[in-house]
Amino acid sequence: MCEANAYLLEKDGEPGETLLMEAVDKVEPDEDGIRLVSIFGEQKFIKGHVHSLSLVDHKIYIKP
Repeated sequence: MCEANAYLLEKDGEPGETLLMEAVDKVEPDEDGIRLVSIFGEQKFIKGHVHSLSLVDHKIYIKP
């Protein structure tokens, strides 16, 4: 399996991250942010941008 988990990074100056979605299969750009789609068909829209990817750890980091 090659899906990843998506995490929302805390705002500037605050440590930590919050799990947004597990088993993310697609990350699609949208007008005001990005759409996440899981392997189960669940969809989420997030106002933010991809901050970084950790492919070995299967993590997507999103910054608001």
